[in-house]
Amino acid sequence: MTPKMILLVEDNASDVELTRRALGKSRITNELVVAEDGQQALDLLFGTATQPGLAPDRLPALILLDLKLPRLDGLEVLRRIRADHRTHRLPVVILTTSREEQDIAAGYDLGVNSYIRKPVDFHQFAEAIQNLGLYWLVLNEAPPKVDEP
Repeated sequence: MTPKMILLVEDNASDVELTRRALGKSRITNELVVAEDGQQALDLLFGTATQPGLAPDRLPALILLDLKLPRLDGLEVLRRIRADHRTHRLPVVILTTSREEQDIAAGYDLGVNSYIRKPVDFHQFAEAIQNLGLYWLVLNEAPPKVDEP
């Protein structure tokens, strides 16, 4: 069985490092793949004209998605994930600093599984990551794989 991979879509290098540290502190050893902007995340998931995307058996078990991203914002990334038959069931958690009501509503309207505001304190952040990992990677029953059309 292939280990479950986490896709972190985050442009802030400090937040990427905090996430890595929080995962390590929580003993979550799943592979962490980082996309630094929204377009890079979509390129990883779906491929480009010159580079294939991830194989169906390598899709992430969980996507942690920031909203404020260069090139393509998080809500557009979510929209495209939900629009594609290969990825529409993937668990997506918005992990952002935004507490804007319109962002929260838009995320849920587009089918996000959870919306979490990043705690500023590292210990609270680590606890949030530990809870995310426990729930989404251990307790949650993943949706069945989507067959190719």
